[in-house]
This record gives sequence, structure tokens and C-alpha cells, in this order.
Amino acid sequence: MKRTECMNARLALAPILLAACVSARTQVPATLNVEACKACHGPAGVSLNPTIPNLAGQKPAYLESQLKSFHSRERKNDLMNAIAAQLSDADMHALAAFWSSLPATPSDANGKAPASAAIHSRMDFPKNFPAGFTVYQTVIEDGVMTKRYANAVAWESARAGTALPNGSVILQASYQVQQDAAGKEIAGTVQSYSGMESRNNWGKDIPLLLRNENWDYALFTADGKRRDELNQAQCLACHKPQETDNYVFTMKQLREASAHPRGKA
Repeated sequence: MKRTECMNARLALAPILLAACVSARTQVPATLNVEACKACHGPAGVSLNPTIPNLAGQKPAYLESQLKSFHSRERKNDLMNAIAAQLSDADMHALAAFWSSLPATPSDANGKAPASAAIHSRMDFPKNFPAGFTVYQTVIEDGVMTKRYANAVAWESARAGTALPNGSVILQASYQVQQDAAGKEIAGTVQSYSGMESRNNWGKDIPLLLRNENWDYALFTADGKRRDELNQAQCLACHKPQETDNYVFTMKQLREASAHPRGKA
């Protein structure tokens, strides 16, 4: 082949080779679960939340060192400590290499930044609440009374000492504290609700590093409207270490209360 022909062939192949290199550089390793990262840090490693750092384009050594600090709990963050605790040294090295390989200012084919990869809740506010629910814990702090409720499915399972099955609902209600005629503190106007619910197959599309079996988490306004701006990835990460307690922080209190029932709410 003549020199000019060889040069022309190289030029013709250049775009193809470049595309292949970019594809290989950004391809997700088959064994690496990056979907959990995307839920908070954005699908391309650039977060839409100003309080959450970008991963794309960071130096790999820096990313790896931060993951190791979270893993050892030298750096404290409940969410990242829970995620990093599940990672091996090889996982952390691979994650750092992957996110470092992505451009710091990504865009799609139209020049727009990728959409959020937030995980939104599917939990609806329980109909006819508080009917069918039992209060198992009441806490008063800073003028707010918090009552935690379990539905019949969760209550009976806790009483039997078995794992909470699909259909379980835990709801937390926050009330403004008031005083009755005798000066006793009682629940006044409701301020907000938060809850968790387990339904069949809800967990199948949740990234493994975040998955809480089939639990979903939600925040609700005082009138029971779900706050869909919540990215429940943070809730999932926070509850992940509670796996042995059905992902419920107050599982001990629920078991104790269900063993000595005092009537329905």
C-alpha cells in the first residue's frame, strides 16, 4: 500500500477507533454495580444536588482513598459508610477508575445534561389511617410528639417473632405537642408523616448496594400527600445496616410493644 493510501486509511479509521476507545473507557464492568452511585451522584457522575459531590472526572486515587475512608469509617457519613462497607478493595478500585474516566461536564446527544437517576417511592399514604394501625412507640422532643405505628401485618409478625413480610407498613407521625386540662402533654396538630412499606417485587429494580429487600420509603405532608421530591436512595442507604432488624431502626421497640399489646390506635 502506498504511503498516501496508508495515511488515508488511518484517517478514515480514526473516528471508529476513537469511538471504540471511548466506549471501552466508559463501559460499566459486568461485576460492578454503579447504579447505586447514580441514584445520588447522577447517571453520569454529575449531581444535580449542590450538597452531593460530583464523581465524574475526579482523580481515581482521590476517589479510591475516599471510598476506603468511608469503608474504615475514618470519614463519617451514615449513607456512604453503609455503601462502602459492602465494597471490597477491588470494588473500590474499579469504581474509582470508572467514575474518573467519565467527563466532568457530560451531555447527551443534544448537548443537555443527563436527567436525574433518583429513586422515587411507590408507597401511598395508608387509607383510613390510623384505623388498622397500632402505636408502638411515642417520643416527645423539642415540642414535637412522634408516634410510630405498625399495621396489622407488621404487628402480628413482630408478635410472632418472624420477619416482617410483604404488606408490612411502618408509619411515623409527627404532632405538635399540646397540653390537656390536667397539664398532660398530648398530640396536637399533625405536622408530617414518614413511612416504609414492603410490597412484592418492589426491590427487584433497586440497585443491589441499596436494596432493602422489598422496602420503599416515603415522606408525606400533613394531609397525606406524598412528597415526590424525595430521593429514597438516601433512605435505602441509611436503613441498609439494619438488615438483621428487618431494616427497621425501632424493631426492638415494635417487638416489645407487640408482646404486651395495649389496644389498637
